[in-house]
Amino acid sequence: MTHPGSFSAARIVCAVAGFAVLAGPASLAPLAEAAADAAAAAAPPPLAPPQHRERGSLVFENIPVPDAALAARAARYEQSREASFLDWLADGSMLIGTRFADTDQLHRVAIPLGMREQLTFYEDPVEWARAPLRGGGFAFLKDQGGDENAEVYYQPPTGAARPLTQGSFIHGSPVWAHDGRRVAFYGNDRDSLSYDVYVADVTSGAAPTLLVGGREDTWYPLDWSPDDTKLLVWKYVSITESYLYLVDAVTGALTPLDDPAHPRKAGIRMAKFAPDGRGVYVVTDEDGEFGQLKLKDLVTHSSRNVTPDTLWDVEDFDVSDDGRYIAYVVNDDGRSRLTVLDTLGRLELAPAGLPEGRIGNLRFDRTGRRLAMSAESPVAPRDAYVYDIEHGRLERWTRSEAGPIDVGTFVTPQLVHYPTWDRVGRHARMLSAYVYRPRTAGPHPVVILIHGGPESQYRPGWDPFLQFMVNELGYAVVAPNVRGSSGYGKSFLALDNGPLREDAVRDVGSLLVWIGLQPQLDRDRVVAMGASYGGYLALATLITYGERLRGGIDFMGISNFVSFLRNTSGYRRDLRRTEYGDERDNSTRVFLDRISPLTNAGRIRKPLLVAAGANDPRVPVSESEQLVWRVRAAGGEVWYLLAKDEGHGFRKKANRDAYLETVATFLQRLR
Repeated sequence: MTHPGSFSAARIVCAVAGFAVLAGPASLAPLAEAAADAAAAAAPPPLAPPQHRERGSLVFENIPVPDAALAARAARYEQSREASFLDWLADGSMLIGTRFADTDQLHRVAIPLGMREQLTFYEDPVEWARAPLRGGGFAFLKDQGGDENAEVYYQPPTGAARPLTQGSFIHGSPVWAHDGRRVAFYGNDRDSLSYDVYVADVTSGAAPTLLVGGREDTWYPLDWSPDDTKLLVWKYVSITESYLYLVDAVTGALTPLDDPAHPRKAGIRMAKFAPDGRGVYVVTDEDGEFGQLKLKDLVTHSSRNVTPDTLWDVEDFDVSDDGRYIAYVVNDDGRSRLTVLDTLGRLELAPAGLPEGRIGNLRFDRTGRRLAMSAESPVAPRDAYVYDIEHGRLERWTRSEAGPIDVGTFVTPQLVHYPTWDRVGRHARMLSAYVYRPRTAGPHPVVILIHGGPESQYRPGWDPFLQFMVNELGYAVVAPNVRGSSGYGKSFLALDNGPLREDAVRDVGSLLVWIGLQPQLDRDRVVAMGASYGGYLALATLITYGERLRGGIDFMGISNFVSFLRNTSGYRRDLRRTEYGDERDNSTRVFLDRISPLTNAGRIRKPLLVAAGANDPRVPVSESEQLVWRVRAAGGEVWYLLAKDEGHGFRKKANRDAYLETVATFLQRLR
């Protein structure tokens, strides 16, 4: 097939094949290594001690002060706000997360487009909360400085919030019983490694009780039965293997949801009780490549499909209290599609007027006739919407500000597909990418924006700084979904596991070939940029295809898989070993060391920007610091930005603004 403005697929495949042979990761063989060694021998001596300055919690090394005019232009794109729907409150008003000052906090909205009444006032962000259907109040999560050791707090209808948990442990997924008194959540208090399920009675003041636990197991509470006698819990092994159980809310006795004589290994996204308590709705990929919504009968162990078979995942759903309406969202190649099923009238409803982008957190209210959600697009900030089903009307409950910029200048990305280096059957494997193109004449410099995860997916949504890169700096932004991304089936998800890790790097190499064939893209001015696992891919691309790049940006990326696996938080370690390999095995450790950017840091000869949070529990800051030291020791140029009060990502506006201004300065220099 062909795409607008591109060459034929056959021509691209030929180019990809040649490029993969010449410059793929597997080609880091004797000749390439000898050349790299010779270049290293001729490299200049180590740089002088980096220039160092501090501003509040931020540390800047080798980073120039941003040009005032450039900083002012960037600042215009940093003033937008968003509103995330979180839950319905018992009185019919809405609980949202939004920012008035430096961090997101909880707010109440009573009517469509009503005032945002701020409810929490903390230095650290509060971004997740759940409310009971009766009894008033709500539970929310808050950590310290991005350390992700979130405590569960209860905010009663009147008075101050109080913590339900104590100590430096991770907690999450609060789920309210129908009685409005008990809330279940997970925590790793017992051994710091296992996710156990606890239940707290918010009216008693007593400490939470342990309901479900196991040795280094990962349990999540999902839903209470209609009579509150059972809890639906999720035993998570990996993204492709999970199991559901029913637990007695008094004794803690566990019963597997499926027939214990025929357990099925499958990926599960979410599940909840049917209103009659006899069945459970589950999003599972047990029958194919994609997650589909099924209703499982707890008595007969039979199941039926609720949603039609599609080539995409069902990613979210909710069911009204009377069971009449079922709402679900399908992830269609990165864009969300909402459908509401009227089971009584046997109708499919699709509300018009939602932004063309991402939809999430579907929740029916107590009446079962109003469906709330968050929705956003590349040209519309995330806001809270309500679909009034009986009147067929979409209501906007919040209207967030884009800041002092005209969203009419924002560009909508084009979905393209490009061939990579291997084949599926007789045809080249095709990968998807979203391309944001400046409206000015090309050829344009390019930023390859690589998502993290790796079990994640680039999806177009509200991102003003991306629009700044396009509109103000003149970069085209290409955001690929390389192998290992979610959203394209469980087989595709596994294509980068363990010893296949470098195949994802080859996918970026194939994208470089595709870029080189586009007349409106400048193949000689390309920058690789990524965060977390995307930071690893940006670094690996800079090492493997450095002659094709101007530079790279690594935000909290993995620099050495062995040290990462040893130092990431204990409760995450086994899960990450499933994805990357077990570093305790000698042959695996040798492989992981060989492919790690730290091992090959001497080959980074283009400018590099590295940023990290000091409190990161996922990718420890040591991953960034050891890379910065190694590249500098080899004579390379590195800008390094450290935030002392952040974790895995910069969630405070002042820190985020400083990072984006640094990125703008770096990209302006590389143009």
